[in-house]
Amino acid sequence: MEQKEMKHLYWRAGFGINPKELEFLSTKSREDIIDMLFYESQNTLPLKIDTHEFDTLTQEQFKKTDKIQREYIEKSRNKIKELNHAWVERVLNSHSVLQEKMTLFWSNHFACQNGMILYVQKFHNTIREHALGSFKELVKAISREPAMIEYLDLKQNRNDKPNENFARELMELFTLGVGNYTEEDIKEAAKAFTGYNHDFEGHFVFNENHHNTQFKYVFGKAGRYEGDDIIDIILEQEACAEFICKKLYRYFVNDALNKEHLKEMTQVFYPDYNIETVLRYMFAQDWFYNPKHIGNKIKSPIELIAGISNTIPLSFKDTKQLVAVERMLGQILFFPPNVAGWKGGKSWIDSNTLMLRLKLPSMLLSKATIANNKKGEFYDSFQTYTKEKVANNFFKTTSNWRVFNSNYQQVSTKDLAQYLLQCPINKGTLNYLETLRINNKQDYCLQLMSLPEYQMC
Repeated sequence: MEQKEMKHLYWRAGFGINPKELEFLSTKSREDIIDMLFYESQNTLPLKIDTHEFDTLTQEQFKKTDKIQREYIEKSRNKIKELNHAWVERVLNSHSVLQEKMTLFWSNHFACQNGMILYVQKFHNTIREHALGSFKELVKAISREPAMIEYLDLKQNRNDKPNENFARELMELFTLGVGNYTEEDIKEAAKAFTGYNHDFEGHFVFNENHHNTQFKYVFGKAGRYEGDDIIDIILEQEACAEFICKKLYRYFVNDALNKEHLKEMTQVFYPDYNIETVLRYMFAQDWFYNPKHIGNKIKSPIELIAGISNTIPLSFKDTKQLVAVERMLGQILFFPPNVAGWKGGKSWIDSNTLMLRLKLPSMLLSKATIANNKKGEFYDSFQTYTKEKVANNFFKTTSNWRVFNSNYQQVSTKDLAQYLLQCPINKGTLNYLETLRINNKQDYCLQLMSLPEYQMC
């Protein structure tokens, strides 16, 4: 397997790869490397923080007074930020990179918000558990999650007053896509999910008194269906497999769909809906490594931070600052903009986020600065922007340059670009690099990670 192919695979299935890892993999076949990716992600370790204040909290205690309720809500919000921090640290330090990448993928696919830390943590770990398993089981598990039940109003979905929110998003965003169902399908499916609820502790509750036991007519079938039956019927539609494969293709390969490749993936995914199987197939195909797919994807904020850390290991000391940088970059974990999630792609970049992205490596790594003799409009604008957004312009992090020095020991300074950048450097950028002061390998590393080209993977 060529080095450029390994780099591409590990940027798409993970968050980058260093020269030592590339050297270790250099004698292995594509099949062996793919096997290793899945082997390292086979064991699911739940992500948990200390929630002892909430573990024994009862509904009666929570609602005892408005003051107590407000205090717990505020504590819960802070705990969600803490869980956010824990997730980022997991992404930055885990060897199970494919599981982390797929947990990020499904968290944006099943976009959901909630203010109760126990529900948020449970929802996250359900996604994590099924991230590489059965899509059918994942959808069924998500439909029973208290966070989703509240987010899409399943609590209000009762026999005498159906609420169609969950049924609509289930078909439109989670399984089929627009055009592959009718309004009547949504109305009938909503009846099957009546009675879905949860208790205060977050356990799923099926309230038979609120459930519609009559016949439902969905996709040409009739029966006294419940929620799981509807999910089974939806997944019988090959359009569901195609819809998911489209999202996987755009996430891992290219925003521009190839109909033949999509057809191949759909045939692999349908009807078993095994996530690992379709990913293995995709990673094994020659077309996955076509040069036109390499370096064509804009890194999400989390991918950008994780890629920096993959080169120079870093850790955030301050949860508030981590959330602040996520907010400025446009991706706060556990707070998607809406039920459709983050759009990704070009939407990650605007005039404000681009300035922060280009300066981010130097702000995160030992308070370093980029050597630049010319101060112009961009430099002045950026200084003004960061002074308004971040105290002292820097984030409280720890970084391990010794690991960088070890991993890149055999790489010359002039060859750093081929390890750090996925897309070609344009002529203007090359001319810019020639004007910079290159004192040592560390400085040049920061300069390369501060290029527009580093935004791509």
